[in-house]
Amino acid sequence: MNEPDPDTLNQLVGKMLGDLGGAFSVPTVRIGMRLGLFNSLHSDGPATAAELAGRLGLAERYVREWAMAQTVNGYIQFAPATEQFSLSPEQAMVFAIKDSPVYLEGAFELAAAMIEGEPKVEQGFRTGEGVAWGESAGCLFCAVGAFFRPGYVNGIVQAWLPALNGMMPRLKAGAKIADVGCGVGFSTLVMAEAFPNSQFIGYDFHEPSIEQATAHAAAHGLSDRVSFKTAPAKQIAETDFDLITMFDCLHDMGDPRGCAEHMRQLLKEDGSWMIVEPIAGNSPGENIGNPVSRLYYNASTMICVPTSLAQEVGEAVGAQAGQEKLTQLLTGAGFGSVRRATEGPFNMVLEARL
Repeated sequence: MNEPDPDTLNQLVGKMLGDLGGAFSVPTVRIGMRLGLFNSLHSDGPATAAELAGRLGLAERYVREWAMAQTVNGYIQFAPATEQFSLSPEQAMVFAIKDSPVYLEGAFELAAAMIEGEPKVEQGFRTGEGVAWGESAGCLFCAVGAFFRPGYVNGIVQAWLPALNGMMPRLKAGAKIADVGCGVGFSTLVMAEAFPNSQFIGYDFHEPSIEQATAHAAAHGLSDRVSFKTAPAKQIAETDFDLITMFDCLHDMGDPRGCAEHMRQLLKEDGSWMIVEPIAGNSPGENIGNPVSRLYYNASTMICVPTSLAQEVGEAVGAQAGQEKLTQLLTGAGFGSVRRATEGPFNMVLEARL
C-alpha cells in the first residue's frame, strides 16, 4: 500500500472537521428552532444569554452554551464588548424567516430523520429490500414537506408555472389540476391560493400525509376547491386534467414508467404535465463536487432508493437521475415532447406534453 501524502491527509482531515462540525450542529439547531431561540433573536433583537433565556423562560446555562455553539457554527453573531448575540439579515433568512427561499429548518429535520431511519436502511443493504415511505422515521414525511416548502413558496407561482407553454391564462381562467404525490399538501395549496378560479386535487399513497394535507386546506379556507385523496399514482381514476404536477416524487416511485403511462391517460389532449425533479447532470461524473448533488445522493441513499424498492417494480431511479434518463422514461411512456422549462439551484422543471 502506498504511504499517505501528509498534505493530502491534512486537507482531508480539515474537510472532515468541517463536515463533522455541521453534523454535530444538527441537534442544537433543531433545539434552537423548536424553542424559538433563533426567532427571538430575529424578532426581539440582540440579547445576552441571560436576556435570551429570560425572554423564553429557559435555563440560562443551557442557552449560553447553545448560543456559543451557534456562534462558532457561524449561524449567529456575538459581540464580545456587550456579550450580546444577534442574527444578521442573512442568518435570519436561513434560520428565522419561514418564507425565505433559503429557510433551512426542514433540512435539519430531514438530517435527523435520516439518522433515525439508519437501522432499517442498513438492513436493506443486507437484504436488498426496501423501506416503505413513512416507516423509516417517525415523521419523515413531515421533514420532507418542510424541506421542500421554501422552494415551492418561492418558485411554483413565480417561475415554474409561468415557464409552461400557455398554462398561466388557463390557470387564471379556471383549470382542473392534479397534484400527484402531493405529500402534506404544501405545493397544492400554494397553487390554489394563487389561482382562485381553478380546482385542485392532491393525490398521495401515504394516508397520514393526506390527513395533514386535508387539515392544511381547512386551515387555509380552501376546502371548497381543494381536495386530497389517498391513492397510488397508477390508481387515480379521474381524468381530463388541464395540468398534472409532480413535485420531487417521480424518482421515488416504484414504477415511474407505469406511472408516466397512466398520467398520459389522465391529461387532456392539450394539457401539460409538470415534473419537478432534483437538479442533476446526465452522468454521475457531472455531479461530483456539486454540494447540491452531495445532499441529494445522501438523501437518495437513505430515502429515495429504499422507498422505491419497497414498491412494485422497484426501479429505484434515484434523486440524481438527470434530465436525459427522465426524458427517455417519459417519451417511452408515450409523451411526444419533453423539455426543460426552467431550473433553479435545487430543481429542474420538465414539461411533458402529448
